[in-house]
Amino acid sequence: MCLLAATLLACALVVAPPASALTPDARYELANGCYGLKSESPNRLVATDSGPFRMQATDLGRYLLYGRKRDFLTGDAQNRVAAAAEPSENADWRVDVAGEAFKLVLPSRDRALAANAAGELVLVDPAGAGRFTFERAQGCPEYPEVELNVTGDPFPGPQAYGEVRGFLETHMHWMGFRLSGGGIHCGRPWHRYGAPYALVDCPDHYPVGEGAIVENAANAGRGSPTHDPVGWPTFKDWPNPRSLTHEQAYYKWIERAWRSGLRLFVNKAAENGALCEVYPIKYHSCREMDGALMQIRDLYDLQDYVDAQNGGPGKGWFRIVRDPFQARRVINQGKMAVVLGIEVSRLFDCRILNDVPQCTKTMIDHQLDGVYRLGVRDMQVINKFDNAFGGVAGDDGSNGVVTTNGHLYETRRFPEFRTCTGPDEDRPQIQAVGGGRDQLLSNAFSALLPGGGIAPVYPPPPHCNARGLTELGAYIAGRMMERRMIIDPDHLSVLARSQLLSILEAHRYSGTMSSHSWADYTSYRRIMRLGGVIGPASGPTAHPEFMVAWRKVRELRDPRFYAGMGFGADMRGLAPQPGARTQGGNPVQYPFKSFDGGVTIDRQRSGQRVFDVNRDGVAHYGLYPDWIEDQRRQVGD
Repeated sequence: MCLLAATLLACALVVAPPASALTPDARYELANGCYGLKSESPNRLVATDSGPFRMQATDLGRYLLYGRKRDFLTGDAQNRVAAAAEPSENADWRVDVAGEAFKLVLPSRDRALAANAAGELVLVDPAGAGRFTFERAQGCPEYPEVELNVTGDPFPGPQAYGEVRGFLETHMHWMGFRLSGGGIHCGRPWHRYGAPYALVDCPDHYPVGEGAIVENAANAGRGSPTHDPVGWPTFKDWPNPRSLTHEQAYYKWIERAWRSGLRLFVNKAAENGALCEVYPIKYHSCREMDGALMQIRDLYDLQDYVDAQNGGPGKGWFRIVRDPFQARRVINQGKMAVVLGIEVSRLFDCRILNDVPQCTKTMIDHQLDGVYRLGVRDMQVINKFDNAFGGVAGDDGSNGVVTTNGHLYETRRFPEFRTCTGPDEDRPQIQAVGGGRDQLLSNAFSALLPGGGIAPVYPPPPHCNARGLTELGAYIAGRMMERRMIIDPDHLSVLARSQLLSILEAHRYSGTMSSHSWADYTSYRRIMRLGGVIGPASGPTAHPEFMVAWRKVRELRDPRFYAGMGFGADMRGLAPQPGARTQGGNPVQYPFKSFDGGVTIDRQRSGQRVFDVNRDGVAHYGLYPDWIEDQRRQVGD
C-alpha cells in the first residue's frame, strides 16, 4: 500500500489503468478472423466442441461463427446453444460493442449469448447478455468461397482528383436475378451464407433441366435441352456463355474483374413486365418500376455486404457514386465506382395502350425525383416495346419474332416497321412465312401470350420503325439534362434516336452514352462529337463483332476529348456472352499481367472447377479480364 502522501503520485503511475472502451467499428473488424470466445464471467474460454470460430460476416456487424468441425454455433427455441451442420437465421449472430467487450445477440430468437458457471454457452434475455472478448486463435477452417486467383494490389491514382485509368463496363445487370418477377433466373450475386447458397439452380430445373423453359428456348438447336442443375461446387454445365438464366455475376467474380483493372461499372436495373406477367413462376410484383427500385435497393445491400467482408462501412472495394467527382475519388482510391441506371420499357409507368400514353408530365417529374434521390444517374427511356417516349428499334432473329408478339401484348398493337428511306436502319424483322426454328420459337412463346400469334407481314427490309420521339420523350430528355444525368439512346428507333440527339446537340450536352450496340454509326459519330461515350456490346462471339466496332469507333474519335471506350456485357439481361475462340492462334497464356503490370492473373477456380477463357469463353463475369487479354493478344495493345 502507499502510506505516504509523497508516494501517492508514484503509486498512481504504477497502478494499471482501466481498460479502454472499444471503438464502435471494432465489431466490424472481426470479419474473417479466427478467434476463441472468452467470457468475462466466468473469466475463461467458453466450453464448446466447435471453437475456435471463423467469423464469417453475413452483414455489417453480423456473423456466422464457423467452427473447426465446419459447423455453426446455433441457438434453438429451448434457449440451448449447440452446433448445427448448416447455417440458418438461428446461427446469424449480431455482435455489439459493450464497453471494452462484446455482446452477441441472436435476433431471430430475441435472445443473447451468456456463459454459465461452468463456462457453457446458453441463451438469455438480452438484458442479461454476457460479455465476451475474442482471442486470436489458429485452426479455423476457411469458409467455402469462390477464389480470385489474382495476386497484387489494385492500382490507385496519385491524387484523389487526378486522371483515372482502367476498364469501363457500360451496360450490366448485376441484380438481374430479380428479372421478370424473379422466377426465370437461378442463383443470385450474393447470399448471406456465401457461395454454396448463392450459386444454386432453380427448383423447377431439377432433376435434369427439362423444366427450364426460357433457358431451353434460348438454346434451341444448340444441343440437348437438359443440363446438370448442380452449381456449387461442381459447376458441370453452368455457368457458361449461353446459359442465360444461371448466375454469372457472383460478387467474387466481379471482384476478380475489379482487381484486374475494372474501374467504372454502369449497372442497369431492368425488368420486363410483359414477360413477367406471362411467365408462370414469379416471386414479386411485375410492375417494372417496382422491380427496378428493388434492384437498386439490392445493390445498396450488396455494397453493405461487401463492406462487411472487408472490415466495415466504406471499406469495401466498390462504391455507388452520384457524380463524376465522387467517381474520380473512388477510382483513384483503387476501388470500383458503380453508376446506377435503369433500363425498362415502362419507365415511370409510361407505356402506351392503343397509342394512348398511360402517364403525364406530373407523374414523370414525381418518379424522376424519386429515383434521382436514390442515386440513379443513367437511364434509357425505352427497352423492348414502343412506349410513351418513342419508338423502339426492335429485335432481329428469333428474338424479334418473340418481342413483336410481346409488343402486341404490351401495347395492343404491332410495331409499325416500314422500309427505310435513309442510310440507317432498325433491326430487320423476320417475315411471318417460311417456318423453321424462328417460327417455332415464335409459336412457343406466343402460346404464353393471351391472343398471341405469329408476327405480321412487313414490307421488304431494311426496316425502320415509323414511330419517333414523342412530346413526352423530349420532355424527359430535358428533365434529365437539368439533373446532369447520362442519357442512353440505345433501343430507340433510328428516327427517335436521331431526334433525341438533335435535342442534346442543341444544348451541347455531353452526358450521353451508347452502352451496348443498340445504335448506329451515324449516332456514334454524333455522340462522339458531343463528348459522349461508346461501349459496344462484348457480343456472343469471341472477337469479330466487338473488334469491328472498336476499330470503327476509334476512327470516330473527336480530338477535343479523350478517346476512351467501354464494353457492354449486358450480362444477366438474357444476353449471350463471348464464347471460346475457335479460330486463330496465340491463346491466352496463364498467368498473365494486368495492363498496368501490377497484378498477376491466373486461371479462375470456383469450387471444384477451374475456368480457362481459351476453353470456356466468358462463362462468368470474372473472366472478362481474360477476354480482354485474349483480344490484346489478337490485335495488340
